[in-house]
Amino acid sequence: MIFFSSEIVDYDKGHGRIEIRKIRCSTALNDYLTFPYIGQVFRLTRITTDLNLENQRTDVAYGITSLSPQEALLEKLLRLVRGHWSIENSLHWVRDVTFDEDRSQVRTHAGPRVMASLRNLVISLFRISGSLNIAKSLRYCSWNPSRALELLGI
Repeated sequence: MIFFSSEIVDYDKGHGRIEIRKIRCSTALNDYLTFPYIGQVFRLTRITTDLNLENQRTDVAYGITSLSPQEALLEKLLRLVRGHWSIENSLHWVRDVTFDEDRSQVRTHAGPRVMASLRNLVISLFRISGSLNIAKSLRYCSWNPSRALELLGI
């Protein structure tokens, strides 16, 4: 049996739903796991329902962090876990939708890694230049390739 520390609960309302997040942490497994640099384990429970309090869904995720309980209190750990989605929304979603990465035919050797790096480079260049809409910026540069070279300082 794992003994979890106290629990914190976070409520969020938006996008037509209500989400309740509960996180609990423990150091009870630290001596049993062979995971390097383990600081604590945590259990994140997400309870999602629509605004009519119908269609409830519960999702439980477990995680391991190298941060000790002193370095990451429950509130900080919950923020870090939620911050993961900002990466998903700002990078992976753009790669999937704008660059249609999931349908790429590049699948052998270093090709997929090279293409992902090039896509990340383009996204980063647009973001550094202040672009808020990657698809619009991509179209803008495709109409006149010299604009793309300007982003590179060429």
